[in-house]
Amino acid sequence: MTLNRRQFHQAVALGAGVAAKGALCFGTVGAASTPAGATPARQQVAHGRLERWDDFRSRHIDPRPIEVWLPPGYDGRKPHAVLYMHDGQMLFDPGTTWNKQAWELDRKAAPLLAEGRLRDFIVVAPWNNGKWRFAEYFPQAWLPHLDAEWRKTLAERALQGPPRSDAYLRFLVEELKPAIDARYATRREREHCLLAGSSMGGLISLYGLCEHPTVFGGAACFSTHWIGGFERNEVVPAAALRYLREKLPAPESVRLWMDRGDQELDAKYDQAQTRVDALMAEKGFQAPRFVSKVFAGTGHNEGAWRDRLPEVLSFLLGL
Repeated sequence: MTLNRRQFHQAVALGAGVAAKGALCFGTVGAASTPAGATPARQQVAHGRLERWDDFRSRHIDPRPIEVWLPPGYDGRKPHAVLYMHDGQMLFDPGTTWNKQAWELDRKAAPLLAEGRLRDFIVVAPWNNGKWRFAEYFPQAWLPHLDAEWRKTLAERALQGPPRSDAYLRFLVEELKPAIDARYATRREREHCLLAGSSMGGLISLYGLCEHPTVFGGAACFSTHWIGGFERNEVVPAAALRYLREKLPAPESVRLWMDRGDQELDAKYDQAQTRVDALMAEKGFQAPRFVSKVFAGTGHNEGAWRDRLPEVLSFLLGL
C-alpha cells in the first residue's frame, strides 16, 4: 500500500505517539534509549573489550555514552581502521537491550579477524537519544525537497522541533573522530573511516557519506528506512532521490552497501529501494564497490542484521 497525504499524516501522528512512550521512534524498530536519570547499562562482550565514555559532551548534540570496541590483540601500537556505528546501545549485549536482541558484533567480527579475512579495525558506537533519534538521523537536506505541508508535519510529529542530523554529523566529524584519533591507534585516511547503521541508522550513514565525502570512505546501510514512516509513500523516497541525484559521491571513491529483508517493516521498502538502485546504476555505482541485496525471509530486527554482519564486514573491511 502507498499512502496518500492524509494517511501519511495519520501515520506520522501514530509514530510520534508511540515514540513518546519510549518504545519506538517514529517509523523504526529498536530505537529506545535509557530513561532520563537512569544509569546506562554496561554491555559485556565475549571477544575483545569495550571501553566507554559515559557522558561524552558535545557543542552540537546532547551528551551520551560512547562505546568503543577493541578487538582481541589490540595493544595501541598498530593503526586500525574505524567503523562508526549508530544506535550503540544495541550492538553488543542482548542482556542489556530493551528487546533482548543485539547485533553481537564482537562474536561476528572476532572470528573473521582471527582468520585474517578483515583488516584490523575498531568500532566506535555512539548511543542514540531515543527522544531525538528521528531528528538526529533523518537527513536534514531532504527537507527542502518536501513541500511545506510535509515539512510541517515532520517537524511537529517526528522531528519534534528543528532537524538535528547536520548537528549530529558535525559531532561525529568535529568532536568524536578527533577524540578517537587522539586516544586510539587509528588509520586517519578516509578509506579507513566508515559508517554503518540500520533503519534510520542506515539513512544517517548514507547521509554522512554524502555530506562528508572527504572524511568517510564507505557506508553500510542495513534496512534503510526510505519511507520515513510505517507505510509506503511516494513523497519521502522522492525527496531522497532528488537529494541523492545531486549529492552522491563519485562511485569509484567509496564502498557502499545497501540491503533489506522482505518481512515486517522491511517489506515496505521494496518500491523505494528499487528506485534507489536504478539511480545508483544510472550514476555508475556497480560491483564490487556497490552492493544492494534482498535477504529473503528476514525482517526489521537486530537478529537479522546480526546474521548478515559477516558478509557486510567482509565487504567494507575485507583484505
